[in-house]
Amino acid sequence: MPSVLTALIAVAGAAAVAIVFVEIVHRIMKRIGRRSVLAADMARKIHRPFLAAVTLVAVQQAIRVWAGDFPGRSGLVHTLVLLVIAAFAWLVGATLLVLEDMALAKWRTDVPDNLRRRRIKTQVVMLRRVTVAIIVILAGGVMLMTFPDIRALGASVLASAGVISVVAALAAQSTLGNVFAGLQLAFSDAIRVDDVVVVEQEWGRIEEITLTYVVVQIWDDRRLILPTSYFTTKPFQNWTRSSSAVLGTAEVDVDWSTPIEPLRAELQRVCESSELWNGKVCVLQVTGAIDARIRLRALVSADDAAALWDLRCLVRERLVGWIWEHQRGSAPRVRAEVEQAARIRPQMDGHHGPGPESDAARVFSGGVDGDARGVVFGGPVPVASDSKD
Repeated sequence: MPSVLTALIAVAGAAAVAIVFVEIVHRIMKRIGRRSVLAADMARKIHRPFLAAVTLVAVQQAIRVWAGDFPGRSGLVHTLVLLVIAAFAWLVGATLLVLEDMALAKWRTDVPDNLRRRRIKTQVVMLRRVTVAIIVILAGGVMLMTFPDIRALGASVLASAGVISVVAALAAQSTLGNVFAGLQLAFSDAIRVDDVVVVEQEWGRIEEITLTYVVVQIWDDRRLILPTSYFTTKPFQNWTRSSSAVLGTAEVDVDWSTPIEPLRAELQRVCESSELWNGKVCVLQVTGAIDARIRLRALVSADDAAALWDLRCLVRERLVGWIWEHQRGSAPRVRAEVEQAARIRPQMDGHHGPGPESDAARVFSGGVDGDARGVVFGGPVPVASDSKD
């Protein structure tokens, strides 16, 4: 009984010392955190895993040193070993996540020229997910290796590793393909977080990239979820691949009689009066002249896709309003020659000109050339069979 009491006192004392030690370190880190963002973040996020790890180690050592033999001692010590491994895995993961958060805070993406920052953010986010997965797998493996039966089983598992690996590869082919595609996306710069893309005929922004899927925030706040392998196997548009600045068009159909130069001057005035325009491209061109109308294309530029969308809508609205106010006759019109049609109809009723029986109205008959074409396109000539009455 005295040995049990001594052990309990030792365990309680070790836990108390560990807690006091952790609290002292925590207060020191908070004081340093007044001048250092890293120290403040560590004091806030590492406190609990550090407390758990130090306390469990202290209790384990107290039991090993001060507690004698008692029923269930080996099971308790083994349980404490498992808890210590889990606590240290938690501590290492929290420390790495703090360092990754510092990298993300340093390379913020809410700035105008954020191309390099978005690339680093994408890579850090992917490394964060890989780091957590690796820590969990390693911690689980170490915990399993503490069981003697598991270690004995390891030899037989390794002996059949070839068959198991083939079966696992076939079963997880799609998942592993998406995982490797996610790593490829993170380090190939094909897409990055906050990139503006057009996928599946939808215009949106890359909101999140994971190891298995990519979340695209569409312009109307819907979310398009795509597997990571989609972006390595299918074509898509990346509007911010090399820079955020993009070009866009606003098209307007007008009548042939429309004077173009006044519209060019109006487009220039609209661009110069808008803060959405980045001052680079402002061009009005005639890109089509069919169906009794001409098509005007206003080509403008902006610093990013969102500003470009608003600028295109503004240009289209102002050009249409200016045409209606100053050149109303330039609106698209449909022309019909009524008098000419009235003169042609009596001629057709009297069968004047080439008629149905004229050679000029035939393609496959009614002349040497027509008969030759008729033979070519008419197929083989049927042969009459002899018949007896």
